[in-house]
Amino acid sequence: MERLQAGDKAPKFELLDKNEEKVSLEALLKEHRVLVYFYPKAMTPGCTVQAQNLRDEKERLLEHNVISIGISPDAPKRLAKFTDRDELNFTLLSDEDHAVADQFGVWGPKKFMGKEYDGIHRISFLVEQDGTISHVFDKFKTKDHHEVVLNHLAQN
Repeated sequence: MERLQAGDKAPKFELLDKNEEKVSLEALLKEHRVLVYFYPKAMTPGCTVQAQNLRDEKERLLEHNVISIGISPDAPKRLAKFTDRDELNFTLLSDEDHAVADQFGVWGPKKFMGKEYDGIHRISFLVEQDGTISHVFDKFKTKDHHEVVLNHLAQN
């Protein structure tokens, strides 16, 4: 698992959203910086808290010209349920074959309750409008992810 670092170019990608419509990073970067955050599974406790906090802080992120997109291996229908259930105000994208997660270097071995398996590591990338990754967020708890991101934005 070779994870991308600050200074690397973000891979160009196009994934399906909850409505099975294609969304590209390139199109989003035309208007905003993008917080690309990877999460393991929609509607699980940690992922829900992380998404709700990003939802609640959308305006503060926009003050820094940043929008969030969440990427998981969930199917578009599950993303639709998650978005509707939690009234999420940002885009979730489906990476069912984890091809984009592989490109960012966030798909790999994990351990949970003594079992090993491959999955998405909870890591976020701040992508500038020129496509360069300016920061990698990999040290946070799900409940304070938004604060770590906002603190970074306030200092830079």
